[in-house]
Amino acid sequence: MSSVETIHVDGVWRAAASGAQREVLDPADATILAVVSEGSAEDTDAAVAAARRAFDGGAGAWPRTPVAERAALLRRVADLLQRDREEIALTESRDTGKTLEEGRVDVDCVSDAFRYFADLVVSEGAGRVVDAGSDTVHSVVVHEPVGVCAMITPWNYPLLQASWKIAPALAAGNTFVIKPSEVTPLSTVHLVRLLAEAGLPDGVANVVTGAGDPVGARLAEHPDVDLVSFTGGLASGTKVAAAAAPTVKKVALELGGKNPNVVFADACETPEDFDTAVDQALNAAFIHSGQVCSAGSRLIIEESVRDRFVSELARRAERIKLGRGTEKGVECGPLVSAQQLARTEAYVASALAEGAALRCGGKRPEPSGTRPESGYFYAPTVLDLCHGAMRVVREETFGPLLTVETFHTEDEAVALANDTEYGLAGAVWTKDAGRARRVAGRLRHGTVWINDFHPYLPQAEWGGFGKSGTGRELGPAGLAEYREPKHIYQNLDPKPVRWFAG
Repeated sequence: MSSVETIHVDGVWRAAASGAQREVLDPADATILAVVSEGSAEDTDAAVAAARRAFDGGAGAWPRTPVAERAALLRRVADLLQRDREEIALTESRDTGKTLEEGRVDVDCVSDAFRYFADLVVSEGAGRVVDAGSDTVHSVVVHEPVGVCAMITPWNYPLLQASWKIAPALAAGNTFVIKPSEVTPLSTVHLVRLLAEAGLPDGVANVVTGAGDPVGARLAEHPDVDLVSFTGGLASGTKVAAAAAPTVKKVALELGGKNPNVVFADACETPEDFDTAVDQALNAAFIHSGQVCSAGSRLIIEESVRDRFVSELARRAERIKLGRGTEKGVECGPLVSAQQLARTEAYVASALAEGAALRCGGKRPEPSGTRPESGYFYAPTVLDLCHGAMRVVREETFGPLLTVETFHTEDEAVALANDTEYGLAGAVWTKDAGRARRVAGRLRHGTVWINDFHPYLPQAEWGGFGKSGTGRELGPAGLAEYREPKHIYQNLDPKPVRWFAG
């Protein structure tokens, strides 16, 4: 995509009001991938105004469109996503650095999300009848759309995170303005084009490409925005919440995690068990170069199997094929930006200074045909002898870094896994069914996998405890985020109350 008209307001694609532009770089070689419009507060205000008009309009406005029609549009979007699957996957791979196959999986997951929310809204009743204790009263609780929604999405899964917000918002009857990450905006622009192609009325979907300040900041504080949904880092999320507070709008925050992967010795008893546990630990930590909010970046392993497990883990991590995500045979792509590369290097340096032992990685790989020297590549890294006081253990690194901690007892394993200010996801590996249920029940994380890592379902809520955020995406609660409940009480036989004597 070469067009600079990436701001979409009231059905029209246009350049930024100021004429400003931004270069989007290919992280595999730091070359210019696209040039996009660099929006401002003025562009943001125009987009919010369009969304407001589309929501507040007359009988034909989107909130009053029959549920069946809204659901049908979502299904058309899912079909269009599949039609453009290869094109979008390629865009996502080149924009974020992930492999082409990961990009394809993302498109499929996005299609599933649109279909799920379409099915969910048409399966609901007209409202929940409330027994008022009288035959002359009809009382019902209905759900209405929140209004104008602001959506601020991250750079690691731009298409996926956009869909987790857009699909339920549209299903519920809202209008929106979305600000994709300025680092990876391209697939979101494509998705908004598909919404228009599917027949979404003008003004319902608006996009402003640009930086967090001013675009994201203006969305969070805007008095005509009724809800802001943000996915990203903790520091930015707290700023969004603070900016939204004076207008008392609804706020949903998904702020990442520092996710434990707890492995008990009995999960490694046979060669097959051992192979599976090691393989899954690699997947947990190094998919998309660790740039995943739910990455299993903390391996917490029983001491008795630690040496054998970590040795094999490091051996396999060293063999991961790094390169441009679009190249055949590549298993792991670059980091998304020079900033993220520098951040990863700083975390490794701090870990070594604090006493960690480097088992593999810890450096940029040698350049090759699929790894240009100018690309933002970093070798998958295993850091042993880690403890909870280290920065690399406590902070979300968002890079190909795996730390190793050990335990002796079940209670110690749980304590280590919960020793984080985050609480997004975690896993427990054991063949003991009772232990699996006990540990899963005690982990303070929004998603807990038993003998697995990373799968999610559109039907199941996604979100975290603690500083991983507020609210949920996906599942029925993901739809509820974009609704307001309303109680309608109808007196079928009104009579004077005679409370006052006059």
